[in-house]
Amino acid sequence: MFGTSNRRGGKSRLVIALGMAVFALISYFASSEYNPVTGEKQHISLTPDQEIALGLQATPEMIQQYGGLDRDDRMQRGVDAVGTKIVNSSDAKETPWKFEFHLLDDDQTVNAFALPGGQIFITDALLNRLETEAQLAGVLGHEAGHVVARHGAQHIAKSQLTNGLIGAVAVASESEKTAMLAAMVGQLVNMKYGRDDELESDRLGVRFMAQAGYDPRAMIRVMEILAEAGGGNRPPEFFSTHPNPENRIQKIREAIEAEFPNGVPEGLTQ
Repeated sequence: MFGTSNRRGGKSRLVIALGMAVFALISYFASSEYNPVTGEKQHISLTPDQEIALGLQATPEMIQQYGGLDRDDRMQRGVDAVGTKIVNSSDAKETPWKFEFHLLDDDQTVNAFALPGGQIFITDALLNRLETEAQLAGVLGHEAGHVVARHGAQHIAKSQLTNGLIGAVAVASESEKTAMLAAMVGQLVNMKYGRDDELESDRLGVRFMAQAGYDPRAMIRVMEILAEAGGGNRPPEFFSTHPNPENRIQKIREAIEAEFPNGVPEGLTQ
């Protein structure tokens, strides 16, 4: 009798788990949108207004986490000027995102990042290592690429899918170890997508900075600077969210060649 009850319970768990998995998959694949800037179809679970609101809501916490905003208005204005030039002179201008650029008062953490909707951040530690305006344009162009490509919203959709599938596995197996293994697999899948996102943002950054009149070859030097920053005892925070710079230089060269098949024109700001 107990064996029959256990079998029925097992079947019930499988039915529930299957329903959870199917619902997660349908929800993910049904939320599809075309991105005219990247030319790709994406699975997105947020509207543009929701992305913008999400970024704005998270901004104060991110600022606090990095020690607040830099108090040097001149430095902040410089970041604003380059960022605004990139947005207003590139394909990013044709998007609904509300771009804002924040210089963080952190001279120890080498990092730059973007939140959904257009909130872009760079730390003092990274800015102080840059040598030219074009290098700053490369960093900000890259982060603008994340926003325009809607990588944050994509990751939220993927996370929802992953969590749904992990929940289904846990229900079906009643095994904590199995659920943990499924979670690890999900993290690996999302990490792979993260690396692809970074390379796509490099390509968009090359395009945006070139459209704004900056020499895209400055992006190569940015990668070299980041590699140099990683040579000490404390690797840059940038490395935790971005692929190794050495691995990206060749891809950046390919992006520049694709953008300028006849060679980079003269007169671009370096």
